[in-house]
Amino acid sequence: MLDLRPNCECCNKDLPPDSLDARICSFECTFCEACAEGVLAGVCPNCGGELVRRPLRPMARLVTAPASTERVFKPEGCATMAPSLPAHE
Repeated sequence: MLDLRPNCECCNKDLPPDSLDARICSFECTFCEACAEGVLAGVCPNCGGELVRRPLRPMARLVTAPASTERVFKPEGCATMAPSLPAHE
């Protein structure tokens, strides 16, 4: 079951369980849309995986399967975590 982490690892923006702004990789690293699609260019800086929109859990299911409250925050921010992109020739 997905953790539904509560914040962006880069900028610490709150991402509640019903947020359409949350992006995750297959390891559930979590980022906001602006960080994921901006400086990270759709690539997880932790594993190199694709960042996609996090699915929504039905509100009724949050009662028995609540979202995580554990915040993961990388104080260095997106700029230093951005993957190196190949140079254009």
